[in-house]
Order: sequence, then C-alpha cells, then structure tokens
Amino acid sequence: MEKLTQKEEEILQLYWDNGPMFVNELRELFDEPRPHFNTLSTITRTLETKGYLSHKRYGSTYQYFAIISRQEYSRSSLRKVINKYFDNSCFSAVSALVKEEQLSDEELAELITLINSKKR
Repeated sequence: MEKLTQKEEEILQLYWDNGPMFVNELRELFDEPRPHFNTLSTITRTLETKGYLSHKRYGSTYQYFAIISRQEYSRSSLRKVINKYFDNSCFSAVSALVKEEQLSDEELAELITLINSKKR
C-alpha cells in the first residue's frame, strides 16, 4: 500500500465512515469554509490511483467507494511502524507499550489469554 498524506487519510476515513459518496456529498461533510470541490476531487482521484478507492459511473459523475477496509489499512500501517521503529520486532513494539504503561492490567491479561489460545 502506498503511503497516504494526512489529508488523504482524513478523506479515506470519511469514505469508511459514510460509505459510497459523490464528491459533492463528501464536501458537505466538512464545516464551513468547506474545501473547494476541485481539491476534494483531486484527493479522491489520487486515492483511487493509489488503490484505496474505486468508482461507479453515473452519467458524467462518479460515486467513489473504499476498496481497502479500515482493518486492512490498520494492519498495513502497524506493520510499517513495527518494521521502521521496532526493527521488525512485534515483541519490541509490545514491550515498549508495556514499559511505558500504555496497557492496563486488563489489557495485559487479555494479551496473555490470546497468546495462550494461539499456543493450542
């Protein structure tokens, strides 16, 4: 998956949250002052070029929809972070969270249960 800019990721989130949309419907989701139609159209077409969206044609207009799920994107992003910042070690990533006390006791217990179930 190609890397997304912050704005591209924001637009993709809107497609995940709202389903298939025309660019004018996407524009209506923003507060005033809304982004220009052409700006949103360009970002949407870029997301399509990068393989995150596709479209269905209705006359001279297009309705865009996500073809990559939020879960697929999350997994890919997490793999990139683990690879880049934790030397491709899931253990190092989880250890960092534990050491920084980012996981509650309940979450740690859930992890242990998950690990034990994977062993079976």
